[in-house]
Amino acid sequence: MRFLTTPPLRGRARTPFLLLVAMTACGTLGMHVIIPALPATARALDMSIGTAQLTITLYLIGLAIGQLLYGPVSDRFGRRPVLLVGLSLFTAASIVTALAPNATVLIAARILQSIGGCAGLVLGRAAVRDGATADKAAGQLAMLTLVMAMVPAIAPAIGGFLTAYLGWRSSYVLLAVFGGVTLAACFMLMPETFSPLGASRRSMVTAYVRLLRSSRFLGYAVGGACSTTAFYGFMSASPFIFETQLHQPTQRVGLYYLLLMGGVAAGSFGANRVAGRLPVQTALRIANGLGILGAALFALADAAGVLSVVTVVGPVSLFMVGAGMASPFALAGSVSVNPQMIGAASGMYGFVQMGYGMLCTVVVETWHPGAVYPVATVLLGSALLGQAAMSMAVRAERRR
Repeated sequence: MRFLTTPPLRGRARTPFLLLVAMTACGTLGMHVIIPALPATARALDMSIGTAQLTITLYLIGLAIGQLLYGPVSDRFGRRPVLLVGLSLFTAASIVTALAPNATVLIAARILQSIGGCAGLVLGRAAVRDGATADKAAGQLAMLTLVMAMVPAIAPAIGGFLTAYLGWRSSYVLLAVFGGVTLAACFMLMPETFSPLGASRRSMVTAYVRLLRSSRFLGYAVGGACSTTAFYGFMSASPFIFETQLHQPTQRVGLYYLLLMGGVAAGSFGANRVAGRLPVQTALRIANGLGILGAALFALADAAGVLSVVTVVGPVSLFMVGAGMASPFALAGSVSVNPQMIGAASGMYGFVQMGYGMLCTVVVETWHPGAVYPVATVLLGSALLGQAAMSMAVRAERRR
């Protein structure tokens, strides 16, 4: 089964894979690398802890909203010029954060940094789909997901090292250098992967309305969000689970996160191996089954009162294997609904992901703070909802 009846243009230029990794990493690295520096930043700029946390919260909001802008704009003017503008904004804002004299400047620059950084998230996905059929794009997106899964695991360790030895500003300097190098590499090496001459001149609102009216797009977008960013709810509660309930030392918690992100990598590798070999509906059924099983085992361990490192890390890692496997197929399906709206679909997909992740975080933090069962319920409910949404998308594919 294929997502499209019309294949992409033959001979269309492709972006080097390492460059795709770098441009996609900008937005994610900007969120995670500064986390260890927050206490030192708060002390240096005389900020409260709540104000310091705004540098993360507002960054997430910027990532979500910014993705809505880049997709349709790149469908109109092309991927390359829009990406260069976004990376230029990311680099300039990173320089300002590194030199920020007070909290106001820092927070304002972080918002601009997130808006610039999310260009790579949207246009990296769109560039992959521009140069490949949907089946091949799923495999390439799986490899990209596999590499990118390591960023949230490794970035805090890098940020902690830089903060300890070079001070809190060094993390922002790293982002400025990384953004500048990526910008230069994109300027020299990235071809234009999409021809705006053949693009529809529909407005941004019209593009999003058409996408939201498509059961195929909604199924893949909601299913992908439920399978992946539901994990944000677990992340927000994990310090309490590991350190308070399971009495684990802080230095070990980072290793547990590495195992969890390893689950995403394993799932993405599996998706890369089966893409084009198994029908999409079969691959999604396997991925969703793993996610449901992992979430159910985690909920069962909590209900039975047998929580331990093994009964938390093991089931949640299994959930993440399912997420890593489902995500590339869901993303490839969502951006393949309309060949002339790949950028808009990528942007809306990212917005749905971030929005659902923030919703899961709010539910966990407000339902019963400190309890484990809201986390287990969110993961299991999300896995089941993801299965239903993707089944809807697959049925819509069959009707076509």
